[in-house]
Amino acid sequence: MAMVVKAVLVAVVAVAALAQLTVAVDHQVGGSGATWATSGGYDSWSGKQKFSPGDSLVFSYSPAHDVVEVSKADYDACTATKVVARYTGGKTTVKLTTAGKRYFICSITGHCDAGMKLQVNVAAATAAPTKPRGQRSVAPVAAPAPAPERSSTDEQLPTVSSPTGTPTPSSPSGSGAASINASAAVALAMGMAVVLGM
Repeated sequence: MAMVVKAVLVAVVAVAALAQLTVAVDHQVGGSGATWATSGGYDSWSGKQKFSPGDSLVFSYSPAHDVVEVSKADYDACTATKVVARYTGGKTTVKLTTAGKRYFICSITGHCDAGMKLQVNVAAATAAPTKPRGQRSVAPVAAPAPAPERSSTDEQLPTVSSPTGTPTPSSPSGSGAASINASAAVALAMGMAVVLGM
């Protein structure tokens, strides 16, 4: 019986880990190797991209520039009167968390007019397909067993953390790198630990 319980637990953990896996893309603004500069062409580039919630925009630029997220009106007028967010420092990663349009400019006088402006359209997440009428629902899967009690070895494990205020590092290619949700990695590690412990 214990083997059956362990097998069910492994299956539940594996399903949970797979459900948590998300593929997010880091989009290097302008394309691979491009920089945020007055050369422009960013709207043409963004029109060829597919942006989804969870993706990131990676701006690489000279510290003489900035990246300012603005309203549609400010984007159209190349002004920064209604600033949503301002970034400086030469390297900025902006997480696209929700669907909708986002607008970015360089607020240095004349730079937006010279082409340093970008609008992106983040597509809505696709909904799961609904079941056709007349079909029965599948019974829900039982919840996993509670976590085992903490042991004294748990206290000896090191804690890993990321520094706050540091931008997310981008991948070398910058245009199609997949990243795994941290909770998915933890769930996958727990599943592997259970499998190896059987």
